[in-house]
Amino acid sequence: MLKLYAMFLSLVFLAELIAGISGFVFRHEIKDTFLRTYTEAIQYYDGNDERSRAVDDVQKSLSCCGIQSYTNCTMSAYFQEHGIPPSCCSNMSDCKPSDMPKVYQRGCYDLVTDLMETNMGIIAGVAFGIAFSQLIGMLLACCLSRFITANQYKMV
Repeated sequence: MLKLYAMFLSLVFLAELIAGISGFVFRHEIKDTFLRTYTEAIQYYDGNDERSRAVDDVQKSLSCCGIQSYTNCTMSAYFQEHGIPPSCCSNMSDCKPSDMPKVYQRGCYDLVTDLMETNMGIIAGVAFGIAFSQLIGMLLACCLSRFITANQYKMV
């Protein structure tokens, strides 16, 4: 039973290690994927669907608008009818396209990628800390298994 537990912990350890290394190695692909999906989300922004709510959450929490700037919002059908999305404004209740000082000028892509790169060390440290604790658990399970096996032969 303990050997099975050690085997399971080693598989989880390897999966975490592979995921961590892959995330670090393919971080540029992650950025490209984010850029592609965020551009698509802005193009099809309508203010009601799940994708639009995700865009609103990013823009509100990071105080940003669009991809590179607020002008990216002009490529959506929503802009033609309603103007700038309310999440692009510092005061969401009073935001008109003519009130450019109230619209966030900085784009969200740079902020999100900077946030990812800044916190990459913290994320990697936490991942390796968890992996290391699992490695210790694996070693202790193997030692316990050997100890139990050795004592069973002495008892009989």
